[in-house]
Amino acid sequence: MDTTLSAPLIFLDSDAVITGWSEGAERLLGWKPVEIVGKPYSDIYDDRGFFIGTDGAQDLDSVSVPTPDNGRVVTLRSSQTKHLLERLDLTMTNADVIGAWNWDISQDLIFADGRFAASFGLDPAKADKGLPLEQFINQIHEDDRGRVADAIMHTIETGAAYSSEYRLQRPDGSVSYVLAQGKLVKGGPGKPDRFPGVLFDLTARRKAELEAQAQRERYRNLFQNLESGFCVIRMIWDDDGNPVDYEFIEANRAFAKHTGIENPVGKRIRRDIAPDHEQHWFDLYGGVARTGEPVNTELPADALGNRWFQAQAFRMDGPGSDNVAVLFTDITKNKRAELSLKASEEEFRSLAQSMLNHIWTATPDGRIEWLNDRVLAYSGETAERLQGDGWGTILHPDDFPAAAAAWSKAVETGEVYQIEFRIRRHDGQYRWHVVRATPVKNEDGEVRRWVGSNTDIEHAKLNEAALAELNATLEERIEERTKELVQSQRALQQSQKMETIGKLTGGVAHDFNNLLQVVAGNLQLLARDVAGNERAETRVRNALAGVDRGAKLASQLLAFSRRQPLEPKVINVGRFVNGMDDLLRRSIGETVDIAIVIAEGLWNISADPTQIENALLNLAINARDAMDGTGKLTIEASNARLDDTYTAGMDDVESGNYVLLAVSDTGTGMDEATLEQVFEPFFSTKPEGKGTGLGLSMVYGFVKQSGGHVKIYSEPGEGTTVKLYLPRAFGDEEQEIMAPSGPAVGGTETILVVEDDDDVRATVVATLGDLGYRVLTARDAQSGLAVIESGVPVDVLFTDVVMPGTLKSPEMAKIAKARNPDLVVLFTSGYTENSIVHGGKLDPGVELLSKPYTREALDGRIRHLIANQKQRSTDGTLSPAVDASPPPAAAERKDASQSSRLTVLLVEDEALIRINTADMLEDMGLAVIDAGTAAEAIEAASDRSFDILVTDVGLPDMKGGELARELRRQHPGIGIVFATGESQLPDGADDDAILLTKPYSDETLKAAIEKLC
Repeated sequence: MDTTLSAPLIFLDSDAVITGWSEGAERLLGWKPVEIVGKPYSDIYDDRGFFIGTDGAQDLDSVSVPTPDNGRVVTLRSSQTKHLLERLDLTMTNADVIGAWNWDISQDLIFADGRFAASFGLDPAKADKGLPLEQFINQIHEDDRGRVADAIMHTIETGAAYSSEYRLQRPDGSVSYVLAQGKLVKGGPGKPDRFPGVLFDLTARRKAELEAQAQRERYRNLFQNLESGFCVIRMIWDDDGNPVDYEFIEANRAFAKHTGIENPVGKRIRRDIAPDHEQHWFDLYGGVARTGEPVNTELPADALGNRWFQAQAFRMDGPGSDNVAVLFTDITKNKRAELSLKASEEEFRSLAQSMLNHIWTATPDGRIEWLNDRVLAYSGETAERLQGDGWGTILHPDDFPAAAAAWSKAVETGEVYQIEFRIRRHDGQYRWHVVRATPVKNEDGEVRRWVGSNTDIEHAKLNEAALAELNATLEERIEERTKELVQSQRALQQSQKMETIGKLTGGVAHDFNNLLQVVAGNLQLLARDVAGNERAETRVRNALAGVDRGAKLASQLLAFSRRQPLEPKVINVGRFVNGMDDLLRRSIGETVDIAIVIAEGLWNISADPTQIENALLNLAINARDAMDGTGKLTIEASNARLDDTYTAGMDDVESGNYVLLAVSDTGTGMDEATLEQVFEPFFSTKPEGKGTGLGLSMVYGFVKQSGGHVKIYSEPGEGTTVKLYLPRAFGDEEQEIMAPSGPAVGGTETILVVEDDDDVRATVVATLGDLGYRVLTARDAQSGLAVIESGVPVDVLFTDVVMPGTLKSPEMAKIAKARNPDLVVLFTSGYTENSIVHGGKLDPGVELLSKPYTREALDGRIRHLIANQKQRSTDGTLSPAVDASPPPAAAERKDASQSSRLTVLLVEDEALIRINTADMLEDMGLAVIDAGTAAEAIEAASDRSFDILVTDVGLPDMKGGELARELRRQHPGIGIVFATGESQLPDGADDDAILLTKPYSDETLKAAIEKLC
């Protein structure tokens, strides 16, 4: 402030300490500023009202005017000059005090300093000499004049201190804000005399206030128009200083939208709105009020409608204030989506962990964020090592640039990423993978995440390389393939030719055997009639020898055509061949050296011993003839395996384990043209009359019928080796039971002979009658069944297999057996086809006497079977009764309720097959329910449980595949076996179904059942 003022002015602060001392005050009281500034006002103004100067106490008049900063300005005037103008030159640098005046009321003149006059736009010189009040009043803003005049009059009338704010209209048109403060000084007895005062400039402060007000208004508008909720709350504490509630002081319009609370101001959240409001909100806001530290957080508010809020809170009004401002947004929708996404991600990761592929995810910018355990286990790396950009560390260095470039492009475009590259395994080996990543986008099409997978394609790559290598030698392979095709076509033609010849020879053999049977039977009967006639007996013996040769020829024809009924047994070829040593030496002669070489650990085979013996004898005799009676014959037996490479292109040869029988000679050998024909029937390299040409054909047919393979090696001058490969068998070796032999003894039992050939029937009847048997006859199966059902006692049924009419001989036999369990059944045939022979083997339990047979063979077999039946009856082991006719309802053959046994539902319309298969299953320890039609099977399954369905495909009333689907619908857990002559499962069959190809044996049936157990 300016202390050079001539007016005696004393400036005080709010504590009445002297802060300013003008020259006028120094002249009046004598104190210099350095002596008095900073001292209390009471040091110069005593309680008597006197001012203390350097010359002592003085009686001075004073006017005290308050200042905006709560201080005061004291104007002094000596009592001797109190009528003189108190010039208040207020030309100061003080920003607030801009002038002083003294109004002489009696003269109506205002004496003012220059600044005061300038503030009112008046001439300072004239104002110094005094100007009327009206001139000053006229400079006041017209809206404020009346109010100012009223305030002046109020002070004059009441003596109250004067203080008035108003606007001055400046000459330049601007407006200034001022505060005028003054005091009425009375003269005479209470008469108003003077009215001095001070003028303060409020323009800057007023502008600041207006600006602040405008700012507040702007903020209030912003506050009210915010999309977010905003409120000011006052925290309420308990006696221990814990936050327990809060009151709403202010709230904007969006508050209700976000919280659902209407008109919250003046209400308490816990007391008036939500008594169960969570404590974490009070702790949060209480902490802000205590510490002044702002917070920004997300919290749930279940008491406000299960909402989530994102809240920013800060303390208002400084330390000690309980007021907290809160800016918040309802984020319930986003939070629920976030929580749902989190749950979805957890579910995805759980699913990804269970997958065999490598699964990973990446951020929108392509940084790996998560990998499943498969990736880590494969690479041997940690997740931290591979996350971010670390995935490149396990790529093959040669593949990384292309992989990284493709990944960058995919991230930039948001397109699917797919590429092939090599990834290092934990053992250091690099394997090819196809890597694919798909962008997961939000509703706006922005990539939110990448989901990727790595699939091992190492084998595919190796195959590609192999294919490329194969393509490089395409021409060579085409040539090789062409040769293979030519060979296959030749083999097919040869096979078809052999099959055609086989069918022809099989049919011829059947008729030939019937004729031989008639001749042989009559010759044997004739032999009794000519007994004692030596010449006639010789002729009969010669004729019977011719019959034997014819029978042997027919047998060879059947063997070649693979129609010979085999009776296979599990045998050890080594012991069998060693046992033939004497027979071979007698058959070949002493001039041929025979060497038998048997390998150690030789496997067993399942084959007909008689046919093996015949095959070895044929090969040995052929070898002897090829060596002209001298040389070396070697027979070897060893284990062998035919692999896929060897069997490639051989449709009739399966890969697997075999026992090899090799017969080698040192004879003349054969050329290639001869080798191509050696297995054909009636082809012979021997001189005319030295052979039938059926030896090798018989061997070939027998081996093929036994499921084996034949290979012949020969070169001119180098000898020949014939190799027979017979499939390995896993059963124990069976002891061969020798058939009874010796003269016919006959009997008195009743025998029913069923034979369609009149001549054969007559011969058999005569033979049996001659042996003492009682004989009944029938010309077909239907007639034979009629005899059985007539009730006539029958001990033996002797029937031909091949029979005219709708009722087949095997079916007739089963029905007869069902009627009479003690009945002995013996079949005879010259050609069995598939009626009682399946897979080249007699069905289990079937007895067959092949035509032609001798009187002794017939009687011996009958006596043997009758003896066995009597033994079974004595032991109580009767054959189970069977019913070959279509059963009225499917019947359970044995108690299937035993928990320790599996139950099989057998569905087969062929009665004989059904009964044979049921017997096989029971021999395996299984309980059996059998049915002849699909309808019977469905009826049986409706009230009985079973474990396995064995069904024919071609049923009369429904396809087997449809039946299987229906029964599996009723019994979902059952196993299914389809028995069919086809080489594949029926259409629509389930993947777990088993194919059992007809004809099947007990071993193949058992293997099929075991696959389901």
